[in-house]
Amino acid sequence: MAHWTTPRARRVFGTTAEFAQASGVLAANLGFYNAFLGAGLLIGLWLGAAGQVLVIYFLLCVATACLFGAVTATRSAVHTQTIPASLVRMAVWLGV
Repeated sequence: MAHWTTPRARRVFGTTAEFAQASGVLAANLGFYNAFLGAGLLIGLWLGAAGQVLVIYFLLCVATACLFGAVTATRSAVHTQTIPASLVRMAVWLGV
């Protein structure tokens, strides 16, 4: 959220300085949603075995959001977000 206008973030997301500045509020909103997903994952992990369903649910949310982003925004979301979320989900299901 706070780093949206930095050169690194602009390079990763393929944006210009002007676009990053103009879309800062939108990026903050997306970051806020991501923070809730992260909090849900942490709570599920904190609950241990009782939170496994919660962890799987939030990992599915992450993977679904990333697939949507890959279809509607940039295909690189599959590589940078969907695949890692799916691998972690599989590890949780396998009890690794």
